[in-house]
Amino acid sequence: MNRVFPRSVFSIYACRFALLLLCSFLSMASADDAIDPFLQQNIVAIGNQDNDEQQLEMLRQLRKELQLSPELRADLDRLIQEIDRYLHSPRLEYFGSTVLKEESWDFGIRPDSPFIPLTYLYQARMLLWCGMEYGDIWSVPHRRRTVFDKAVALLERAREHFPQNRMIRMYLGEPISCDPLKHQVAEAPDWARFQREGLERLADIIEWWIDNRMQESGEYGGGWGDDCEMWRWWTPILIGFQSVKINRAQARFSRAILSQAHMKDGYTSHLTDVEHSSEDSADAITPMMHLEPDNPEWRDKALRLVELMETLWAGRNERGFLQFKSIDFSVDKIRADPERACDSVYHPRAMQPALLYWQRTNDPRCRALFTAWMDTWADATRCAERGKPAGIIPSAIHWPDGQVGGLNGPWWDPESNRDASLYRWPSAMGQMTNTLLQTYAMTQDEKYLEPIRSMADIRRKYLIQKSEESPEPGSESWCAEKIALGDVLAKYRLLTNDPEFDDLLADSAGPYLQFRLHEDTGPLVKGLENNAKALGVNFAGYTREVRYTDRVLRFPALFSAGYLFPHEVPEIIVPSPELLYSTVTGDPGGALYFPLNRVRWLTPPREIAALVTKTEPDCLETQLFHFGEKPREMGAELYMFMPGRYSYSLEGGPIRDSGQIQVTGARTTLPFILPPRCLTVFKVEQVNSR
Repeated sequence: MNRVFPRSVFSIYACRFALLLLCSFLSMASADDAIDPFLQQNIVAIGNQDNDEQQLEMLRQLRKELQLSPELRADLDRLIQEIDRYLHSPRLEYFGSTVLKEESWDFGIRPDSPFIPLTYLYQARMLLWCGMEYGDIWSVPHRRRTVFDKAVALLERAREHFPQNRMIRMYLGEPISCDPLKHQVAEAPDWARFQREGLERLADIIEWWIDNRMQESGEYGGGWGDDCEMWRWWTPILIGFQSVKINRAQARFSRAILSQAHMKDGYTSHLTDVEHSSEDSADAITPMMHLEPDNPEWRDKALRLVELMETLWAGRNERGFLQFKSIDFSVDKIRADPERACDSVYHPRAMQPALLYWQRTNDPRCRALFTAWMDTWADATRCAERGKPAGIIPSAIHWPDGQVGGLNGPWWDPESNRDASLYRWPSAMGQMTNTLLQTYAMTQDEKYLEPIRSMADIRRKYLIQKSEESPEPGSESWCAEKIALGDVLAKYRLLTNDPEFDDLLADSAGPYLQFRLHEDTGPLVKGLENNAKALGVNFAGYTREVRYTDRVLRFPALFSAGYLFPHEVPEIIVPSPELLYSTVTGDPGGALYFPLNRVRWLTPPREIAALVTKTEPDCLETQLFHFGEKPREMGAELYMFMPGRYSYSLEGGPIRDSGQIQVTGARTTLPFILPPRCLTVFKVEQVNSR
């Protein structure tokens, strides 16, 4: 793991601290005025220390050695208590509700105490991490400005007192570089060097969390509901490679959360809305379906969700279509509230593990359930009702009447009686469009593709006839302005090779899809370079500084324009684990719904780069580069190949290999040896059908 803070830093401050104490002992008198200058010097030495644990230890030593007045002793005791809580509380965000409400935290220290400057950095951190977590700060410009300005003022005051503390400077926009990677190879292609750095930096961050934050219970300190989301940014490593340590950590966490009392029956017993009730199951079972797809333990947990949808959560509405009965449900209850009686585009979240199970196995029970459900959404898309334009996928369908929207209010706002906007159109539209695309791919029935086509047509029309006037909410133009289909259209393009949506992808295609469609390496290399830069600085901002485990990679976003400062800090970039995932697996979109990952590399995610360059139902091509000095024994786990006999080859360097394999199931393992320090092309192609 790369160390941001060398041990030598502590040694320097420890020596300085010892010298200051020695001076204080030699000159100390019983009166407070004789102690103050030396106390101030010690406070400065402590405040200039980057590492919080070492700060705490120095404060405790100060408490033992210096003769302080009762008032100063009380201040120091309270400061030690508060810092100890900040560093060691099982809940990293224990201060959140108080700071959100009051925009401050009471350290219990007198305002004129000489220890007050040591609280400035802690106060600023609390404000900033609350701002990064809570939407009513992060997404509301005037509130964000108020909170972040307070934080900046505290940081500036802290820097005046402790100019050598790099954590203060990091929060004020000075990037702190990580150590260089070992075994650099100048001859490696640019994409390989940048991708490899991004992978290793990301692995460092994941392993730090496992080593330093995973508790005996399996939690990471953010609470089960936030901790479970961490796997989403682990996907380049978790799905793309084989890391025993990271795989075990995910398995341990998934089993731990599913063994909690509220999860004992396979889904939460807490009655709440689908976005939140589904977290603990979807984000625990889905990653394990990727890691251990043949394990009956995870199959049974996925099928338990199918059972709940069949018997409790869903039913046939008055129009004869299958739909969920409510936004709010648990393992044994549905909220009986007509205003909450809706299916929504968020509901695929509850079925996420079962959808992946269906994709991998083509299970007939899943097929019957999910095709019936998607029939409902295809029909609702076609109709023009309650002001909804025909061809627009609604964000909700009411139960039991089957009308689009909620009980009251406009069709596009099923929660019109609430301040919340979670289910307001377009809501989590990507979940539904990807589920429709998966259903099309599994059945080859074009009716499941029609909602995507009609939305694409409406978007095209809008781009051609775009007006400067603000469209009426709920109108076709209003919807067209908000339509975002990039992820699902990218998946469709590489799944089918059909250029039907290339005009829309021209403006929305990410760097990986541009590379796949046009062999344009420029945006790809730049994207990988930016990601490497993003993860190559401010390691602490992704690890020990984080207070909310669903915001681990958000720290760089503080330095975008209009957040911490009016202008962006260009040296601090938001990372893109999605780009890493796409390049190593061949999936042009996200990993959460209808993942198109074609390969998993059975080797650790270090000193290696892998760029998938071609994917077909009967073909895979990848460029590989191994940065180590010796040949690397590894393998590839292949997905989504048509059954039959395949040839494989590795070309490049002194080691060449070729042969044949038989594909019979959902995945096939192919071992091989990768030569060191040369670009190698790995190909798998069908030679005949079975």
